[in-house]
Amino acid sequence: FALYPGEELIGKVTKLRMVYQNQALRLRALQDFTGNDDIQHNAGDEWLFEGPGAYIPHVDVEIVGEIRATVIKQNQALRLVATQDTTDRDETKRVAGEEWIVQRVGAYLPGVFEKVVEVINAYVLTDKKALHMRALKSFTDQFNHERKNGEEWSITVEDTETYIPTVHEELITTVNITTLNSRQYCVICDPFDPTSSTNRFGTRKLVVGEKSFFLQPGEKLERGIEDVYVLSEEEGLILTCNESFSDSFVTSEEKMERKEIVRQPGDRWMIRGPVEYIPPIQAKVIRKNRSIPLDKNEGIYVQNIKTGQVRAVIGQSYLLNEDEELWEKELPVSIEELLATSGGYIMNARDLTKQEFIDNMHARMASRDKTRVMSYQVPHNAAVQVYDFKNKKGRVVFGPAQVLLHPDEVFTMLYLSGGNPKKERAIRTLQVRLGPEFSSDTVTVETSDHARLRIKMSYNWGFKVDDVDDHKTNTKLFAVEDFIGDMCKAIASRVRGAVAGVSFDEFHRKSARMIRVSFFGLTDTGKVVDSFLFEANNLIITGIDIQSIEPVDDKTLEALQKSVQLAIEITTKSQEATARQEAERMEQEAKGKLQLQKLTDMSEAERARKNYVELQAQVKAVETTGQARAEAQSRAEASRIAGEAAVEEAKLSSQAKTIKIKSSTEEQEKQQRAELDYLKQKNELEVSHGKRMSEIESKNFKEIVSAIGPETMRAIAMAGPQLRAKILSGIGVPSTLFSDKNSPLTLFTVNAQSGSVLDV
Repeated sequence: FALYPGEELIGKVTKLRMVYQNQALRLRALQDFTGNDDIQHNAGDEWLFEGPGAYIPHVDVEIVGEIRATVIKQNQALRLVATQDTTDRDETKRVAGEEWIVQRVGAYLPGVFEKVVEVINAYVLTDKKALHMRALKSFTDQFNHERKNGEEWSITVEDTETYIPTVHEELITTVNITTLNSRQYCVICDPFDPTSSTNRFGTRKLVVGEKSFFLQPGEKLERGIEDVYVLSEEEGLILTCNESFSDSFVTSEEKMERKEIVRQPGDRWMIRGPVEYIPPIQAKVIRKNRSIPLDKNEGIYVQNIKTGQVRAVIGQSYLLNEDEELWEKELPVSIEELLATSGGYIMNARDLTKQEFIDNMHARMASRDKTRVMSYQVPHNAAVQVYDFKNKKGRVVFGPAQVLLHPDEVFTMLYLSGGNPKKERAIRTLQVRLGPEFSSDTVTVETSDHARLRIKMSYNWGFKVDDVDDHKTNTKLFAVEDFIGDMCKAIASRVRGAVAGVSFDEFHRKSARMIRVSFFGLTDTGKVVDSFLFEANNLIITGIDIQSIEPVDDKTLEALQKSVQLAIEITTKSQEATARQEAERMEQEAKGKLQLQKLTDMSEAERARKNYVELQAQVKAVETTGQARAEAQSRAEASRIAGEAAVEEAKLSSQAKTIKIKSSTEEQEKQQRAELDYLKQKNELEVSHGKRMSEIESKNFKEIVSAIGPETMRAIAMAGPQLRAKILSGIGVPSTLFSDKNSPLTLFTVNAQSGSVLDV
């Protein structure tokens, strides 16, 4: 075309824009105008130019953008929202902000005032998966069910195989199927009621396998999936009732009789095995008890929760019932420490200052099972006292034995003095050694001349026990808590009193006897008494050993040492002189013995020389007479041997002939016996063969006869006579006599009427 005057070309000549299938151009009017299709467009209006086609630009229209169609596949949906009031492609009016979904499979081109929010994929439902939905507003769902705002429900594969949520609902969660086998059960809290379509809040429901189900909205498992309680003969299940219900149990397994019982809240009972049990929802399982096997030296503490009574069960397998529970026995800490460290015998106070020792002790104390009967092994030659607080009396157990504490009993612990010199409460122990035992102590004394001495002594002691069954006497063993300290104090007191009345020189010369006399005393004959008995606890002191006596004052100690050294020197010189004299005496005695031995040896040598000459003479005489005698003896011996050999040869020849004849006879007997056995076996085989053949022939004949049949046999037998009868009747002979040299006479008579023949 040609430009008119005043016209000018703005821009370049461009090609028309092609809009393809499933595409559109979003257009906007710049000012009011009427389009080619006689549609009035106002400034600001927007619309779509959908393909396929070529878009012819207009001076009053601008292209806002290009829109492409969204492809909706199978099991998909398109979620749209209206940007302003509009009418969708299904001629449905939409207001601004309204959302909806399009599930039509294929390409969908949104309208000018439609915006794609998202592409929704369908949820695939299976036998093991369900959807938990919630309504965002009141609406009617795809299954024509009215849903109210906030209502929740489940969708399973029975409703549909795939599901696409609408804009009025949301997916809360995906619910997996709950499967129970034949050995499982579960309890559902707030179960869903299908009739009212609501949850029964505050209630519970018991579901027993085998079963598979989906949890409905608002439902939850109380304790998850639980296994059925399988109780053996040694097990029991303790239950308590939360609300009233009627229960039944088997009263007689043989008759299978059941009894109904009403359980009240707070009731406790036990289900004993063997049984499979599922607790009702009105009951709660407290615990599962198992029979506790106990040896004859083992036990447990059992408390009745109704009466509070505690007892010990020892030496038998025991199953706690519904009114019993294990009871923990607490012991004093000091006794616990003794049992955890040294087995209850002894523990020094200084050990408690070591951190490692304390840690090990506390670890052992924590590991002790307090529900088990406390046991303690009393060693040999020892005794332990057990006190019963309930009966207010004690018992003494002598070792070797094992003590089992009952609930109201506790060990008697003793605090003994220890160390040297003795210190109070240095040792703790549960047992008393019966002795004999030794204890040492250091005592400081002062003589009448004010010499202070330190005496170290050792005591031999033990307990007097005449009868272990005498309860009254045996309790004296534990009457004195620190019998070591009392013993040492009593001995030290008597020694100090005895030493205070004598001088140092006198005590130094008679210290051992003086100390023993001061404590043990003297008999009427003036001898020291052998022992001393403490009546309070039957403790016997049988001996006192003075180990050392040292002055406390240094000057006295130095003077005593010089005196002792001088005494030692005098004693040493005296011993040297005595030893010298003894050596000289022994030397003279040795010289005398040596001279005497020489004379004795010379006389013995002369006597031996004499015997030698006599033996030489005897040898020469024997040589002259021995040769002739030897020759004669040899000839006689040779003749004797030859005769004996001839006799032996004859005996052997006779024995050989006898053996040969005997072997020949035995060989003939064996041959004859073998021939007889052969003939016997041969005859038996022939007889057996004959019997077998006769049985076979008989069986064959029977089978032939049975195969042919009796009628056929009769026909064969009658065939000859009938033929003869026909011949005779044909020639007109009523009877005929046949005879030959081998057969007897046979008379055939013909029956004229029947044509039969009689053989006479």
